[in-house]
Amino acid sequence: MPQVFHRSHNTLARVSILGTLVLLAALSWVSYVVYRSPYVTAASITYLQPVPFSHQHHVGVLGFDCRYCHTSVEESSFAGIPPTKTCMNCHSQMWVGSMMLEPVRESYRTGQPLQWQRVHNLPEYAYFDHSIHIRKGVGCATCHGRVDQMPLMRQTSSLLMEWCLRCHREPQRNLRPREEVFNMAWEPRGDQAAIGERLMQEYRIRDVRFLTSCSTCHR
Repeated sequence: MPQVFHRSHNTLARVSILGTLVLLAALSWVSYVVYRSPYVTAASITYLQPVPFSHQHHVGVLGFDCRYCHTSVEESSFAGIPPTKTCMNCHSQMWVGSMMLEPVRESYRTGQPLQWQRVHNLPEYAYFDHSIHIRKGVGCATCHGRVDQMPLMRQTSSLLMEWCLRCHREPQRNLRPREEVFNMAWEPRGDQAAIGERLMQEYRIRDVRFLTSCSTCHR
């Protein structure tokens, strides 16, 4: 029986199979990189805001407490965006002629709220409650980073599910005393693991099986 295919086709077949495997591996790697890149997670991206509000100035320099602006953070799932009146508590007396703050004054005059761009934006299928994390000793800086050093607010973490689970599997690594939750510069005095284990007992934090259960975050 005559040979149907030339012998070179054997080499071509091997190269094609190897090339396909390499291409699939490359596509998997690219997908992995893109999924964790700022293009998807929005980490380290600063947004154009109606007013360039500086947390570095207000928190780091002037010493504002987070709760002065984010008034609902201890009782609600949402930290809350401050109304214009909160800004005008100071800026009706300070920087009253600044053009940069004209959108704030216009908002106060007209009663139309400023349209801030949301920085930390979880998917709707993920449930997050600020109040419970604060009551359990999770500091603002743990999730939001050192906002007292940010001239413009940005997201410092990926907010991917694996990032949340990393903390829920080992909560003792990130716990601090409740009175230090709003202290951006807090550092543990001693072994963080030992401090965390003690606080887990004191604050009655549930076991890892509950913290990593699907229904805890997806309701």
